[in-house]
Order: sequence, then C-alpha cells, then structure tokens
Amino acid sequence: MTSRLLGRCARLLPRATPQASATAAFLPTPATGPAEPLWAQAWRQPVVKGLCEGRSSFKEEYPIEPKRTQLDELLERAQSPQDVLQAWAAQGGKANQAAKTLVQLVRLAGREKGGAKMDQFELLNDPRLLDIMDTVTAQVASVWNGTLVSLLRSLSTLGVPPTAAVQRSIQTEVLWRVRRLSYKQLAFLADWGAGRNGQMEVLLVSAALKQLELRWTEIADARTVSTLMARAGHLSPALMDRLEDKALELAEGFGAEDIRRVSVSLASQGRRSVPLLRALSYHFLQKPSTDLTTPLLLDLAYAYGKLNFHHSQVFQRLAAELLPRMPEISSADVTRCAKSLAFLKWLHLPLFEAFAEHYSVNSQKYSTLQLCNLLMSLARLNFQPSKGEEFYKKVHSALEGVLPSLEAFLQTDVVWSLCVLQQAKPQHITALTQHTHVAKLSEGSLSRVENYRLKLLHIIATLQLEHPESLSSTLPTEAMLLPSTLGRDSPLSPLQTGLKGALGNLVGGKAEALRTGVNTIYGWTIDGELVVDSENKPMDLVTLTAPHLPGGGGAKSLPEGACRLAFLTWEFPNYGSRSKDLLGRFTMMRRHLKLAGFILVEVPYYEWLELKSDWQKGAYVKDKMGKAIAEEMAK
Repeated sequence: MTSRLLGRCARLLPRATPQASATAAFLPTPATGPAEPLWAQAWRQPVVKGLCEGRSSFKEEYPIEPKRTQLDELLERAQSPQDVLQAWAAQGGKANQAAKTLVQLVRLAGREKGGAKMDQFELLNDPRLLDIMDTVTAQVASVWNGTLVSLLRSLSTLGVPPTAAVQRSIQTEVLWRVRRLSYKQLAFLADWGAGRNGQMEVLLVSAALKQLELRWTEIADARTVSTLMARAGHLSPALMDRLEDKALELAEGFGAEDIRRVSVSLASQGRRSVPLLRALSYHFLQKPSTDLTTPLLLDLAYAYGKLNFHHSQVFQRLAAELLPRMPEISSADVTRCAKSLAFLKWLHLPLFEAFAEHYSVNSQKYSTLQLCNLLMSLARLNFQPSKGEEFYKKVHSALEGVLPSLEAFLQTDVVWSLCVLQQAKPQHITALTQHTHVAKLSEGSLSRVENYRLKLLHIIATLQLEHPESLSSTLPTEAMLLPSTLGRDSPLSPLQTGLKGALGNLVGGKAEALRTGVNTIYGWTIDGELVVDSENKPMDLVTLTAPHLPGGGGAKSLPEGACRLAFLTWEFPNYGSRSKDLLGRFTMMRRHLKLAGFILVEVPYYEWLELKSDWQKGAYVKDKMGKAIAEEMAK
C-alpha cells in the first residue's frame, strides 16, 4: 500500500511547480466553494505514464545501445592485437569502449598460433594496453554488465595477475552488481570462476550460484543449462537439482553436444536421474549421424556405463555409428569403449569383433595398461574372438616379460581374466601363488582383500582343475583355508530361498542328506548339494568324502553309481544385458564345478519366476535333476 501511494505521488509531482501548487491548492470557485486540493484531484485524473511504468522516457535519456563510434568500426575491421591497440591509440574512448577494446584484443590474440611467452610479456607492458586498463579501472562503474563479465575472462586469458588493480576493481564491481546480472551473465560468471581458488573469485562464484538458485526459473535456453550442469553443478547440489528439472523441460531443444555435456556431468557427479536420462536417450536417437562425433559417442558410452543406465536402442545406435569408424579410432578409445560396454554387461558381437581385430592389426600401438583393460572387458562378457588364435598369440607376446612387473592387484586381475578366457598358462598362475604375492593382496579395505583373495582361489582352482600336471606342492595353505574364514552372511535372495525350501521337501527334511550355501576350496559357493544313488534317491552326505570342502568331508568314498549334484541359481545380474548368456565369472564357475566332478543342476531366474506353487517348484527341481543325470549318463 505504501509503495502504491508513493508511486502516485511521484506521478503527481511533475504536473505543477511548487509555487503553483501552493497558490492553487485552495483557491475558491463560485460553484463549489473552496477548491479541492491538487493531491485529491489526482485520484480522479487519468494517469500519465512516467519513468516508473514505462520505458519511453528512459529510452530517450538512456538509449539501450550506445551510439556507434569510429572506434567501434576500427575494432570490427581489426585483424590482429596490434590493430586493436593502434585503433585505441588513435581514437581513445571511455571505460565501456576500453573494455570492448580489451575483449576484442584477447579474442584476436587467441586466434594467433605459436605466440611466444615474450610476446605476451611485451603485450602486457605495452603503454597502449596499460592505458586501456587504467581507463577501465578509473571508470569501472560506467562499464556495461555484459562487457564487464566478459572482461573478467579476457583479463584471465591475457595473463593479468589476480592482484592487479584492474582485476581487483572489476571483480569488486561485479560483486556489487551481481543481483542485476542476467541469468546468462551469471552462468558466464559461474563458468569462468569454476575451479579458481582466489578469495575474490570464490566469493564471485558463490554469489553467482546463489542468484542462480533463486532465479533458475528464468533460464530459457538449453546451452546455459548444459554449461551450468557441466561446469558449476558440482559446486551447488541445490542448483543441480533445479537444473535437472530445467534440463528435463528443455531437453527437446538440446543439441548433440548439449546431450553429451549433460550426460557426462551427471556421470561425473554420480546423479542417476532416470527421467532425464530417458529424455536424453530419446532425443539422442533423433539426431542425424553428422552431429555425432566419435568423442561424443565415446563420452555417451562412458556416462551410461558409469551410471549403469541401460537403453538398448542407444547402445545399438552407438555400435552402428562406431563400426564404420573403427580404422580411425585410437587404441585408447577402443579400450575406453570396451570398458564402458563391459560395465553395462552389453555384448555387441560385431563391435567386439572389431575391437579384437583392431588390436590384432595395431597391437604395437597398445600400451600394457590398455591391453589389460581390453582383456578384463572381454573376460567380463566372456567374449571369444572368431580369430582367437591370432588375437591371443599377440596378447601372450605382449604380456611376456611384462606381467610379473605389474602391480599386484592389476596382475591378479589380468591373470584371472586369462583364466576366464581359458588362456592362462601355468607359469602365469604359479607366479601368483607365491607367499610374497599373497601378502601384497592383504593391503587395503577388508572388502577389497576378500575380493582379491577369492580371485586368487579361482586362479588356483584353474591350475588344479585345468592344469593338474603343473600342480605345485607349494600352494599357499592360508589361501586354501579362506572359504571357511570369509563372511557369507549376506541374506538369501527369493530364488535361493525358494530352491532351499524345494530341496528340503525333496529330501524329506533330512538335514544329513542336504547341504546349502556350500563354500568350496575353489572359491565358489554352491547353493545346494546332494548325493544320489543309482536310483536317484538322496544319500547321507556327512559320512562321505568331499574333496571340494576345506576339511575333506567324511571317511567313506562315494559308492559306485552314486552322483554328486550341485544346484546353482542364476540370478538376473549373472547374465549379460538382454541376454541369456552368463557373464565370464559364472561361466568359469560352471566349468570348474564340472571338472571337480559335480553334475550341475542350473536354475535360472526366468524359469523359476514362472513357478507359482510349492508343488510346481518341487516338480521342477525333480525334473531338472533327472535331466541333468540323464545327460551325464548319455556322455
């Protein structure tokens, strides 16, 4: 109410001079007696728009764009920094023109290639440039907002130290004006200051981010959203939340580069915004191939892999775009893409064949670390190249003499991957069974130590089961005892719980006839173990020998005609994306248990989900068990 009253008074004041108001305020008239005061008449008179309600009078006194001068024309025609300096020396100008001159000078200096440091030193000490800076410093309050913000980046690019008078003057002025800056200028300011550690620079970025948090609804273009998410989103989680909403709103206007920038920023900050990722995926699929550069495709694969976000159509598009470009892709790009797709558990056979062919042709360009990453990616997906002999010949040649020098954890990962791919040689394995190597694997967090010791058990199992002729008597006994010491208290999945109940019903509740959650000396856990006689009836397990257990089991040997069954549940994460093929780890598990003398009864999740009643589950287990025994007998 007060503001309205003051506004009306402001409009009223220009209508009469103070003398006129004083003499005419109470003049009598014949008809009505004393005249009505002028302030009262204002309530009934039509209001003429003044400075508060319109821009017409403001435009007449303060034009939106300053008049063009000869200096502006000279700056537009300038082709080098020297042209800019000569134009300023010839024409001169006020602070805003000086700021524009400095911005143009830096822009032209950036175009020149191969400029020496001496040139920059001479430029900073040029009297004409010093005059420009002095002009800006003396009249900084008259520099326009957009030019002032651009000047910050120009001075930093030019190499002007943060302690210089012109820097301090401009930064202080920007800090005072931060509330009057547009959202684009605030975004430019946040982009400029991200990653800088100066006290004033940190204050400027904090003030800009605070304003953006309050005024985020003003943002109306996709470029600003993507830039802020990429450059300043990590500095303000609250702003990042709002930018995700704004990005979802403006996703239709995103270009291919905007999609890349937003995806990578989400991945780098670990923000798995599913609605936004779905929108980005949809609009990515609409982009023409000409917009999709190779770095963009690789960054998108990295982002989806880091966030574990699956979108088959996007992956198919990535593969279709990358396949024709394989000859021009570097070894680093191949390993990076293979690693991203391996994280996603997505196997595209033609693309991975192209990766293997790329290595076979350009093996000399691959570093040892790149080869290790490629092998680990292939092992995770259990991919075997069609020209495996040629591929693995070059792999072994590259690893020869290099493998023992690798860091202990990396060496274990590489040998484990070779075991998955059935390419590990006995000399690779025996080097890892030394006590010094086992001791190195004891460093780090408990979960990491357990993970690598399990891998070591898998590697030793490969030597025992696949290369028994090379078995050494110096295997680390402490590693062999690890399964009984590792924690296995993780809760059972619904599939494991259901199978355990079905097996309990199958043996009639006899505890001595069934083992569940069996930790073997090979590092693998069996969900259920049974021994059946020649008539497929369960037998007592406790008294029978069990070479797969750390203690060896009982004293009696397995009767003639009896079979040892291992029940394995395959959960959804055990398979590749959109596939019924097991990942490399579980393929090796199945191979090891078969070599250890088990008949495998495999229970995949997609078959178990179709069973509704306990009767169906019991009948399913009996049927699977009978088929597994029949297949083994038929061999």
